[in-house]
Amino acid sequence: MEALFAITLGLLAASGVYLLLRAQTFPVVLGLTLISYAVNLFLFAMGRLTGDAAVLGSGATYADPVPQALVLTAIVIGFAMTAFVVVLALRGVGDLGSDHVDGRATEEQTP
Repeated sequence: MEALFAITLGLLAASGVYLLLRAQTFPVVLGLTLISYAVNLFLFAMGRLTGDAAVLGSGATYADPVPQALVLTAIVIGFAMTAFVVVLALRGVGDLGSDHVDGRATEEQTP
């Protein structure tokens, strides 16, 4: 289970970095989102992946609630920042007429 989880985290992070390196605004936004998902899953894994640990109630083992609280906070902040970056990207496309991160027109967009 841990190997599958590590491979999933690696794929999410690698896909996010690949999309970040593209020179268009919307793939950059998707790349940042994928990297934030990878970080959230990594933080969640720091609380140990056990199926029988309880957060509340009586049990032999308890799950650590701090990583869960960190992930919940990171999800809320990540959603707000993604919405803000999407609005900035839409504003940049509207003002500059280009989807390139530097504001330059690519070869496909020039008439």
